[in-house]
Amino acid sequence: MLRLTFIFASLLVLAGVIAYAVSGAASVTALIPAFVGLALLVIGFIARNEGARKHALHVAMVIALLGLLGSLMNVAQIGEVFAGTAERPAAVITSTVMFVLLAIYLVFGIRTFILARRSSAGEVTSD
Repeated sequence: MLRLTFIFASLLVLAGVIAYAVSGAASVTALIPAFVGLALLVIGFIARNEGARKHALHVAMVIALLGLLGSLMNVAQIGEVFAGTAERPAAVITSTVMFVLLAIYLVFGIRTFILARRSSAGEVTSD
């Protein structure tokens, strides 16, 4: 899960920087995916400490969930982008990219947590 955190954090930073550059550096809000990615990178570095890993990765999942929920308003306008009527198509596309990345990260994270819980429960009951 730690490696996935670094991968998805890097992808979010990259998406934010690209969105900012493509938008002509017109708005700092284009960097929102990068800010979420940076937060995940910091959490990832904290999680490298074995003692802090479990709690840090739980915090990473909360950050991912908040980022996912925060992007929903723009993601709901994706149909307008395809129709050509969106007021801020770049913002909608950037939010959709962030939403998809964070959703995938959350699915992997939840799956990892479930497998870890089952594994530790199996070890406890088999003794």
